Amino acid sequence: MGDYAPINGLQMYFERHGPGDGRPLVMLHGNLSTIEVDFGGLIPALSERRPIIAVEQQAHGHTADIDRPLSVANWTADTAALLEHLGVREADVLGYSSGAATALNLAIERPDLVARLVLFSPAYRTDGLHPGLLDGIAELTPEMLAGSPFEASYARTAPNPSDWPRLVAKIVEMDSENIEWSAETVAAIGRPALLVIGDSDIIRPEHAVDLFRLFGGGVIGDLVGLPASRLAVLPGTTHITLPQRHDLLIPMIEEFLG
Repeated sequence: MGDYAPINGLQMYFERHGPGDGRPLVMLHGNLSTIEVDFGGLIPALSERRPIIAVEQQAHGHTADIDRPLSVANWTADTAALLEHLGVREADVLGYSSGAATALNLAIERPDLVARLVLFSPAYRTDGLHPGLLDGIAELTPEMLAGSPFEASYARTAPNPSDWPRLVAKIVEMDSENIEWSAETVAAIGRPALLVIGDSDIIRPEHAVDLFRLFGGGVIGDLVGLPASRLAVLPGTTHITLPQRHDLLIPMIEEFLG
């Protein structure tokens, strides 16, 4: 199921799951993570009804690093180039954390490739994050992640496991970018979106509601009908545990994509 594609100087790793036809669901992991860590529990159920294309971005998992910074812009360009390489003309896109930022940017930059969005822990402005969060990330070191699932998965899958400190340093630099989009840009996406946060996430609940309104939500459904987009706040859920809430996520995603 795993393969590599020559994409923008990378040997980019991706996996295919599920049936061979139908509109695929593209899955984009978060910072420091892998397909296995973020989506290992979701793919078996979601791939029963639709093809899945799961991606590992530059310097993550099986995809080796190259001499280029990590950025949402680069991840977006690489994802678009991979879909074109695979002959995918339109896909639903699920992204988590920085993967959600990449999915959002893909819908802005390449709307022709995107049908529906599923965004775990999305933010379109820096102030959508809790105050002080980025200051803490700026102090991140490899030692702080010792024994974590991220470190363990990297050690199992990376072509060069000794590059782990380099990846952590590049993520710190990436998170200092403060990528933002205007409300007008987001509202113009015009694609249905399922927005999911945890009730104890790094994303402020107020920001998730603002984003939901930009996707057409926040209306009186009994009077005007349900909007095409959805908002879910998972109870008892943090940023790290959100993609592991399979019992809640799978039926929500299936209903939305169906």
